[in-house]
Amino acid sequence: MNPKTRLTILRVLSLVGVVALIAILFIFRGQVRKLENYGYIGIFLISIAANATIIIPLPGVAFTTAMGAIFNPFGVAVAAGLGAALGELTGYMAGFSGQGVAERTALYNRLTSWMKSHQNLAYGAILILAFIPNPLFDLAGMSAGALKLPLWKFLLACTIGKILKMLMFAYAGYYSGSWLSGLIAK
Repeated sequence: MNPKTRLTILRVLSLVGVVALIAILFIFRGQVRKLENYGYIGIFLISIAANATIIIPLPGVAFTTAMGAIFNPFGVAVAAGLGAALGELTGYMAGFSGQGVAERTALYNRLTSWMKSHQNLAYGAILILAFIPNPLFDLAGMSAGALKLPLWKFLLACTIGKILKMLMFAYAGYYSGSWLSGLIAK
């Protein structure tokens, strides 16, 4: 089998895998919520699920905020950030497959063009976009996959950005929980 055929098969399998994962998460969304009973492992798994959807955001940061009020916020941030970064692989794989839904949008095309001409800065952009709460990060993941940026570099930048973002939300939950319990105690 020649390399071009192998790449085409890999792209098709990536796209099928992404679509299947999104369908499974949608069908079993009630069972996914039960994972919160498993502490940090549950936080990690829910965070994967919340970030594995493409374009359709799930309330992962709201969950992280709530868990920050219950568990150690640093541990929550690390578990949620690692899970979020792994969940973002669906966007990367959708871009790699070359069949992404956003592929025809002007924003996707601009982002991909910018990342292609500024590959040294692309990882900084991925880190910043992973840190800023926004639903557009999927486009950055798709662009990175379409450009075949090294997966480990994408994951490293994404993980750092996601953990920093989750730190912010976990500590917001921690401090709001402390504040609320102080009000109730009075």
